[in-house]
Amino acid sequence: MVVLGSKVLSLDEVYRVLFDGEELSLEEAALQQVSENYEFLKTFAAKKLIYGINTGFGPMAQYRISESDTHQLQYNLIRSHSSGAGKFMSPLLTKGLMIARLSSFMQAHSGVHPEVVNLLKDLINKDVYPCVCEHGGVGASGDLVQLAHLALVLIGEGEVVYEEKIRPTAEVFLQLGLKPMGVHVREGLAVINGTSAMTGVALVNIIEAKKLLGWSCILSSMINEVVEAFDDHLSKELNAVKRHVGQNKVAAAMRNILKDSKMIRHRPDHFYKELEEEIFKDKVQEYYSLRCVPQVLGPIYDTLVQAEQIVVQELNSVSDNPVVDHHQENVFHGGNFHGDYISLEMDKVKIAITKLSMLSERQLNYLMNDKLNHKFPPFMNLGKLGLNFGMQGIQFTATSTVAENQTLSFPMYVHSIPNNNDNQDIVSMGCNAALMTNRVIENAYEVLAIQVMTMLQAVDYLNCHERLSSFSHRIYSEVRAIFPKFIEDSPKYKDAKKIKEYLLQHDPAIVW
Repeated sequence: MVVLGSKVLSLDEVYRVLFDGEELSLEEAALQQVSENYEFLKTFAAKKLIYGINTGFGPMAQYRISESDTHQLQYNLIRSHSSGAGKFMSPLLTKGLMIARLSSFMQAHSGVHPEVVNLLKDLINKDVYPCVCEHGGVGASGDLVQLAHLALVLIGEGEVVYEEKIRPTAEVFLQLGLKPMGVHVREGLAVINGTSAMTGVALVNIIEAKKLLGWSCILSSMINEVVEAFDDHLSKELNAVKRHVGQNKVAAAMRNILKDSKMIRHRPDHFYKELEEEIFKDKVQEYYSLRCVPQVLGPIYDTLVQAEQIVVQELNSVSDNPVVDHHQENVFHGGNFHGDYISLEMDKVKIAITKLSMLSERQLNYLMNDKLNHKFPPFMNLGKLGLNFGMQGIQFTATSTVAENQTLSFPMYVHSIPNNNDNQDIVSMGCNAALMTNRVIENAYEVLAIQVMTMLQAVDYLNCHERLSSFSHRIYSEVRAIFPKFIEDSPKYKDAKKIKEYLLQHDPAIVW
């Protein structure tokens, strides 16, 4: 069980809740702090002007709210801002959102009643997912619209996904014996005012992007194998003189993958001797998509390391306004809801993963184009040339998908549009950035699935199974179990989907 409280929540713990089904529990000492923070605010707010408790919101903060209307004010805020559009976020992304919001509340600086954190914990543990629209938040004052849909469920309204069906919240709460949260002081504003939607999506993105990088490293190693590339571009000596951590990590991982390969060649055995040819049949150096993998994937590794650090810091932060500090006995107004940290990191990850998909597409094209590789039949066609088509049709899908990634890579971080009567005059668009990054990552998995299919066909064309490294042979055997060798033409869309699911569900077991 993962315990939320005084200890920093790690990405590994988030993974276990998201993917391994571990439950969350709340540390008693931290719960006591949440309770004390709430009691302090309840007392402190009496006869004081505090934003969002006895004032309107945003540019309406200049209007005082009478004491008799303060509870209704919170309900009005939740209901009015439950106004998103587009598709609902997937249950996985919504679960990430809820974990992030609960983590923020457990810092005990939001002035919420303890029933809020207990209800959020129960929803996560019982796999009840609020229906949260993708479109709506601008990422300053936090993810107001997305989190309003969460708040709507917390007060027992709206809809949820439970047991893979969309159902009324009230009906599911009744079935599970859950009690909606009440409004005590500022629960409405506290739930919707923060960066938890973008942070929750970002957590999933980092987990899936790291796995994707591992698969790209494996496939890049395998293509070097099947074309019998030279090993010096992966050598410790060559890469060590370029002092980037990521490049050296990728090169080391590739050396480990290929350590017992019988196909990778040692350059001195072929070129470091007296030669008589004027024109060499062997390529002296491979194309960049084979030779420069550490230099291409290295920056992606470094980008993901940085992004994980920032996203985990945000996960363990208070992204609320105002911040209620019962230790200092004060309430501080500011802008911790602003999502620039997540927005910028997600844009960087989006660009990095787009480049990863571009590398995959170039490696795929190299395998498909007999005029480049001089080793394989056109389009990895194992049938009769002209009559059969091999991987020709599905290459279009890879090319098209990479092109979409390239367009999606325009940064959201610099796409601020003032709104809210210019109260929100510079915003982060962080949730947009995170959701677009999620789409880029999903697209990249589709491209790599097609590359896997082609790579396996290449291995069978050469009949080189036994010469592969033990690591590559394991991957070959596992995927061939769900995607058999083919000669005759048949629809490939279901195969691509199965392999994409395999890549998503299996840890590539890269040792960085």
